[in-house]
Amino acid sequence: MIYQDGKLEKCRRAPIYARVPFLEFRCPGVPSEVLRVPSARRFGTSLGPVKGNRKAGKGTRTRDRLPLQVIYIARNPKDVAVSYYNFYNMGKGLYPDPGTWDSFLENFMDGKVSYGSWYQHVKEWWELTHTHPVLYLFYEDMKEDPKREIKKILEFLGHSLPEETVDLIVHHTSFKKMKENPMANYTTIPSHHMDQSISSFMRKGIAGDWKNTFTVAQNECFDVHYAEKMAGCDLIFRWQV
Repeated sequence: MIYQDGKLEKCRRAPIYARVPFLEFRCPGVPSEVLRVPSARRFGTSLGPVKGNRKAGKGTRTRDRLPLQVIYIARNPKDVAVSYYNFYNMGKGLYPDPGTWDSFLENFMDGKVSYGSWYQHVKEWWELTHTHPVLYLFYEDMKEDPKREIKKILEFLGHSLPEETVDLIVHHTSFKKMKENPMANYTTIPSHHMDQSISSFMRKGIAGDWKNTFTVAQNECFDVHYAEKMAGCDLIFRWQV
């Protein structure tokens, strides 16, 4: 909505996965040619950062050699694990059977899930904020004060909008409004890929929902594991808002 200056009708011309396609994943109905687009195109990804940069060849425009801007959103790992487990269950056409919650949590802690270790992911992107144009946001902060975080994005992109347009974006990017919006809630994806009768793609959208799934023993074990893996890292996550 920022790039469309808050114009809602422009954001409803196509599903979000067609307007901002994932680099590593082809959604049904999105042709592979979507990646062969001008450099100004916006993409989504769940991948970790790629080490090293390819050198630009002769004749490459200076603009094309500039580093890409990246907006990274991190979320506390307990909520990520619960959300991911539900996503695995509903995405039966995309992911293998996750098994029981207990076994999935063990795999998640060990990094034996799609996209690998949460710890490695958040730490590597965090390190890049010191050397690359990466805006590092936290899901919990977005839930707490979405307008504040949207203004951070605007500043990062060098984009300005009237206050009333920012308020409109805050309203229409709320979890409730996006869950109701078929261009954002992935209900246009065939059910054999994402069975939303099992779990909605946009499920609850709250920070701290892990408390409804983790047992006391699981939580204690996770806390020990988290402390070990995050030792020496100055990243701080909030477990609820």
